[in-house]
Amino acid sequence: MKAIVMTAVGGTNVLVEQDIIEPQLTQSTEIKVRLHAAGINPVDTKIRSGGLLYPNALLPAVLGCDGAGEIVDIGDNVTEFKIGDKVWFCHGGLGREQGNYAEYTVIDQRWASLMPQSFTFQEAAAAPLVLITAWGALFERGGLQAGQTVLIHAGAGGVGHVAIQLAKIVGARIIATVSSPEKADFVKSLGADEVIIYTQTDVASEVDRLTAHQGADLVFDTVGVDVFKASIPATAYFGRLVTLLDPKSVDLSEARMRNLLIGFEVMLTPMLRDLPAARDKHVTLLKQCATYIDAGKLTLRVSQVLPLAQAKLAHDIIEAGHTTGKVVLAI
Repeated sequence: MKAIVMTAVGGTNVLVEQDIIEPQLTQSTEIKVRLHAAGINPVDTKIRSGGLLYPNALLPAVLGCDGAGEIVDIGDNVTEFKIGDKVWFCHGGLGREQGNYAEYTVIDQRWASLMPQSFTFQEAAAAPLVLITAWGALFERGGLQAGQTVLIHAGAGGVGHVAIQLAKIVGARIIATVSSPEKADFVKSLGADEVIIYTQTDVASEVDRLTAHQGADLVFDTVGVDVFKASIPATAYFGRLVTLLDPKSVDLSEARMRNLLIGFEVMLTPMLRDLPAARDKHVTLLKQCATYIDAGKLTLRVSQVLPLAQAKLAHDIIEAGHTTGKVVLAI
């Protein structure tokens, strides 16, 4: 089968289209999926440039955690699916199991779920990692409830734009940061109550004004150390600050004085540390999100669809930053 293979650690030139052995069922609970699309995530580019995430993992490797496709074969003990079912999942692509920049994959039925009926394969492939990440940050780590105010950084990004919608579903007040008026219109259409264009306005000062000097009950940093640092004074006393990135050596004295709860959301941990119960919860979350999607409460923006052979370009786009929604490979 055709696949995009990471042949070394480095720039996008290490991504090479090759013919590799098509995977086959080896366990009775596995399903074989004809992949129709693979989502591109920032972690893919970080693995390509920094190395595989499992100890002693060997190159070459196929990247891509997010996939969607149609089941073409099932093991004798598969009970959840039948041939022809359309499924989505977050599995592989970290250096051990095969990723989804390929024509076929084989996974245990436990880690897949039925796609939303109203989604295309491209939309479904773009969704799992960002949905699970946003849900974990807002509700598992952030404890967001109806009536609370949440500040979501990079609201037009892959994680940010679904976080806005999930927060809206539970009845939170949403303040989102974006880089341009066009993105401001986009996040308003998703349900953001207030939008701060951070290139024009000091975020902490504007949050202070919008919250009557109270700050946001929850701040969700999807960007990195500088935004994390700037988020501390925007967080309410006794509030919560959740980040996807390593804040490194940020001075936390003001966070301590505010009695903040600081949380980290790394949705890949259950895969990297082999935590099956946590992965089961991820699949449950995808099933819940599929219900929201088919009810018209949740959508996903795919900004660009590229053919599998253009994986290098997809990585270039992600690394350039400021993407609205998600980038997807069509297979």
